Formats: sequence, structure tokens, C-alpha cells
Amino acid sequence: MKQRASFFQRLSSTQIVYLVALVTLILGVLLVNSIGRSFFSPGNISSILTGTSVLGFIAIGQTLVILAGSLDLSVPYVTSLASLIAAGVMANNPNNVLSGVLLTLGTAAVIGLANGLIVARLNVHGFIATLGVGLIISGFLATNFKGSFGETPLAFRLVGATGIGPVPISTIIMLACAGLAGLLLHRTRVGHHLYAVGGDIAVARTSGIRVDVPVITAHVICSVLAGMAGLLLASRLGVGSPTVGSQGGYDLLSIAAVVLGGTLLSGGKGTITGTLGGVLIFAMLDNIMSVMQVNPFLKDVVRGVVIVVAVAVYARRRIVSRPERFPAKGSVETPAAQPVPVEGP
Repeated sequence: MKQRASFFQRLSSTQIVYLVALVTLILGVLLVNSIGRSFFSPGNISSILTGTSVLGFIAIGQTLVILAGSLDLSVPYVTSLASLIAAGVMANNPNNVLSGVLLTLGTAAVIGLANGLIVARLNVHGFIATLGVGLIISGFLATNFKGSFGETPLAFRLVGATGIGPVPISTIIMLACAGLAGLLLHRTRVGHHLYAVGGDIAVARTSGIRVDVPVITAHVICSVLAGMAGLLLASRLGVGSPTVGSQGGYDLLSIAAVVLGGTLLSGGKGTITGTLGGVLIFAMLDNIMSVMQVNPFLKDVVRGVVIVVAVAVYARRRIVSRPERFPAKGSVETPAAQPVPVEGP
């Protein structure tokens, strides 16, 4: 048992999440094959990868925000607004695709900037700040849009419908964004400052770091990636929808994927790679349950169990890995030599 415990203790959070993904894959193969279908069929692989795309965009941005010690609950409403702006501006005209994309991402960036300024300059916790901004956007959407709006041209719809073999183009774009986010975290000063601010903002401030810059940057990127998710949904649906983000529950699901990937909710520790592993696990679970025709409400039960177990395992590993503060009962510990205080002259 000690050898087994030491093996799991040596694994990083990222390694654990991909080990869980492997177990999920094996379970999926067995269950899907048991009903006479192939888990590795091109259609099924494409379906799983497609499921990672939208959640992946949002979870990557959420990772940056959580690493900075904040949260973003406005992402589902930004996603819905982005789909409406894109479909409305494009208006089924291929010549408007570029302007629609730029205006969508620009609007998302402004919302992210507002979130970041409220958190960093007004010292409002990210949970409250982004919840308030999200409610403002939600009220605007509910007041001005009662159903689908606009239409995307065929050239833009192909982005969400085509792929290279079983790999959708949307997944390739999402992975490219993940790569850029990883480079930001590990190869730039802003990325290093993100970890520092999330780890201990007081120490970061004492070290001379402008703590508002990484926080604002993380929120802007998060909203832009939520806008990318909105563009992808508009491409798939062919229209904009005021409820497509909130119906997907991307706020809590993205946070769950980030936590499942090993990122601490308190900030300062985590990786994009781990988040992608969490997104993949959720995508495979959803696919398996859809193929098995499981009750949709049971999906949330399974997701909840996975999240609770994952967080419990991470917490247990951190407790076990801490050095013992007191000696075991019956043992004798030699006290360390105490420094002799020296009074000044």
C-alpha cells in the first residue's frame, strides 16, 4: 500500500487527470461496444472532439482568470451576445464575415476590460464583479431578443461543419488558442506575474509587480475566448441565439473543467494542459452517456460526482504531502537549537 500511495503522490495533477481520461476512454470503449457500436468510429471521434471545442475555448480563458485568483461568471452571456453580433452583422453576406468576427471579438474584449477594471481597480471580487456584468448582459439580451437573430453565410458555417479527417477545424483552432495561452503563461512576464498574483497578491505587490495588469489581461483574454465560442456556436447553428450560452451552462462547467484539470480555485497553481484534460473527460462522459441514451438529468449527477471526487483527491494529496508538524506518539524528537537573542548596544 505504501508503494502504491507513493506512486500516486509522485504524480502531478496534470498526470492524474490524463490517467483519469485514459480510464474514461477504456470505460467508454467497453460500454459503447457492449451495445454494438464502435467508440473509435470517425463519427464518434468527431463528435467527442466537437464537444471539446466550445467548452475548451471558455475553459482556457477561465484558467487564466482563476490562476490570477479571480473568476468569470459572465462567460455564458458573452458567448450568447457574441453569437448574436456575429449573425446580425454577417446577415448571410460572405463579405461581412471579417467585420462580423472583428466586431464580435472587439465587443467581447471591451466586456473583459470592464470585468478586469472592476476587479483590479475597484477591488471587487471576481465572483461578484462578473456576476453583475453577466446579469447586465443577460437583461439586455432578454429585453431586446426573443428568439434567434441574424444568419451566418455558408462560408462561415463551414468552419463549424468541416474538419481534417475526424478532427473538426474548430478543435484545431481551439488547440492553437491553448498553445498560445500556454506560451503566455510560461514564456512571458505577464504569465509569470499571473502565477505570482494568484499565489499571493500581497507578496506580488511587495515584489514590485503591477498586480492590476495580469488580472485585467486575464479577464480580457477570457472574454475574447468566450467570444470565440460564440462565433463557433453561430457557425454551427447558422443564427445567433440569446440563450445558447446560458443553456450550455458554460460558466460552471468551465470552472469544473479547470478544477478537474488540477488548477487551484484560490489561484497560483495550474496548467492549460490540465484544463484540456478536464475538458476531454467531460466531452467523453457526455458522449458515452448520449450513446447509451442515459437520462439527461443523470449527466449532471455524473459530472458532480467526478468533480467532487477529483477535488477530494487533490486535497488529500496536498494534506499527505505536507511535512509532519509534530512527531509521532512515543517518538523522541531532538529540539532544534534556538538562536540566542542579542540585545543591541
